[in-house]
Amino acid sequence: MKLSIGPGALVAAAFIGPGTVTACTVAGASFGFALIWTLVFATFATIILQSMAARLGVGARLGLGEALMRTAGNPVLKGVLAVLILAALGLGNAAYEAGNLTGGALGIDAIIGDNGPSQTKNIVLVLSLLAAAVLLLGGYKIVEKLLIGLVMIMALSFTVSAILVRPDIGSMLSSLIPSVPEGGLLTAIALIGTTIVPYNLFLHAAAARKRWKESDEETVATAVADTGLSIGLGGLISILVLSTAAASLFGQSAEISSATDMAAAIEPTYGEFAKYLVGIGLFAAGLTSSITAPMATGYALTEILNRHEGRAHDLIYRTTALVILLIGTGVAVFSNQKPVNVILIAQIANGILLPIIACALLYAMNRKDLLGAHVNGRLSNIFGTLVVLVTLFLGVRLILRAIGVWP
Repeated sequence: MKLSIGPGALVAAAFIGPGTVTACTVAGASFGFALIWTLVFATFATIILQSMAARLGVGARLGLGEALMRTAGNPVLKGVLAVLILAALGLGNAAYEAGNLTGGALGIDAIIGDNGPSQTKNIVLVLSLLAAAVLLLGGYKIVEKLLIGLVMIMALSFTVSAILVRPDIGSMLSSLIPSVPEGGLLTAIALIGTTIVPYNLFLHAAAARKRWKESDEETVATAVADTGLSIGLGGLISILVLSTAAASLFGQSAEISSATDMAAAIEPTYGEFAKYLVGIGLFAAGLTSSITAPMATGYALTEILNRHEGRAHDLIYRTTALVILLIGTGVAVFSNQKPVNVILIAQIANGILLPIIACALLYAMNRKDLLGAHVNGRLSNIFGTLVVLVTLFLGVRLILRAIGVWP
């Protein structure tokens, strides 16, 4: 088994977006270190599911979309599942792509100074062009290396920022025992929900199949090790963001709603360098998510259409990725309001899709005709079932909140 960082880094790059950075910042500023345990749980749960996706891609030489189409069997069920996947990934990623681009732009604003909406929109356009160039011109290996580099930049930025504010290690360790402070339930669920993301399962299976051409035991083990290492690093980055906010902002009266607010708030105490670190980390988070969200949607569509190789695959993949990016850019630049209706549909679709995809993945991982010797063992099934139950709860919560039943 070779220990290396590969497709798992794409998943880490995907879930550490501006939304995750913001959720961790708000959690730390509002509740101190109390919710660190949720990130630890979410990281392990993500490793369990993403390891299955990696084994599917390498061991069975299948993308998740393709595996789901084979598992569905009935043509009507296939059609319903395909529409659901495209609604969740297509509409969802197009809507949230605006937030990814804007988040990256706000990171630059934090570094050079915020001179108003026009500056942010201009930076969004530059980031969009950069993401488009990567998606259209870069091969898989180039994209993987770029995203690994950006993940390392995030890791360095948020590690140094955490060291600067010197969090209380004892408080961090005691927060590993699960407890929810008063008013912290929704924030705890949000931290888990921003880490366990349905589209990452599609991204990971497809990326693992592209990275490794063999399906022997050693290669599968290498893919699983990459998953644990990369996603573990991603979880650590999230914990560092929360810890930085907890150590520097908890108990203060300042209104903190984003990492940009944190950058401005810690500058007077910890110096301009601290502001730059948070800004660079937020920029990298926005850019990585701006690339991976269109990638995942492109992969999913090619798999549903059974076009996973050749010119047809490349055309569908790049066209889909570009459309997602263009929609996100248009919303970020030309709309002064959040795309509420589209996000509402995306939330409902994702709420339905998350437990369905988790269940379908678990079912596929127990099919010997697909995976042969690489099927789930008993321990994988036990842990997988526990994670499915959590995703079911999260899915119900997303739906109820989206329709206004859950505040």
